Amino acid sequence: MCFNEEKIVNEIIHFIRNYFKDNKLKGVVIGISGGKDSAVVATLFTKALGHDNVEGIWMPCNSNTEDYQDAKLLCNKLKINLNEFDLTNIYNLFNDNIDCNIKKTSLIDANINLKPRLRMTTLYYYASILSKTKNGTYIVAGTSNKSELYVGYFTKGGDNSCDIEILSDLTVTEVIKIGEYLKIPDKIIHKIPNDGLSNQTDEEKLGVTYHDIDLFINNELSSINIENQNKIVKLHNNNLHKFTRAKYRKDNNENRNICR
Repeated sequence: MCFNEEKIVNEIIHFIRNYFKDNKLKGVVIGISGGKDSAVVATLFTKALGHDNVEGIWMPCNSNTEDYQDAKLLCNKLKINLNEFDLTNIYNLFNDNIDCNIKKTSLIDANINLKPRLRMTTLYYYASILSKTKNGTYIVAGTSNKSELYVGYFTKGGDNSCDIEILSDLTVTEVIKIGEYLKIPDKIIHKIPNDGLSNQTDEEKLGVTYHDIDLFINNELSSINIENQNKIVKLHNNNLHKFTRAKYRKDNNENRNICR
């Protein structure tokens, strides 16, 4: 299937401008990680809204110095602000106040998920401040792509909490193509993806490559071995609870059937 980068970029820019016009919005806040997804998101919003209406936030939490350098490189190229909000002390405060009887091993996943939740809180905090100081509503942009979302590789209440998404229907392969089209530095676009949280790459954590996930999404199953197909199906099914919110409804058929 042919992927037309120029067409998709123009459609996304048009989508952003229309959404902001229809909802009388002024600007956007984006968490800049130094990786390809936030780089593509920041670049597209800058093209759509202008650099004065895009605010980048770098939120280190025991983070890699190279990621900061890449985030700074991107923001300098786009001429957008890069604000820094260090979350390390706040993160440590959670750990310092946890029940000492809880085993350290029990905290690993909780701590990994704590970081994106703190970051999303920070982004909304900044959006609220900017909405007041710049006399117009600022919203928070998400940076998750279709491949991550399909296998549930995100944190509830964290990186899936946002006001607008522009990569959620683009696979990792497609995001990279768009990044190349936008002339984002190669060291950012082709950086090995990792969450910056667990000292593992995304693919090490998932147990399957993004290339295979993209093939699966595009129904190119003959190019993926059965073991990896099963891993992808299992990841997707085990994370279904992340995709929708269960809601009780008093008038649904199941409840009416038990009435006497």
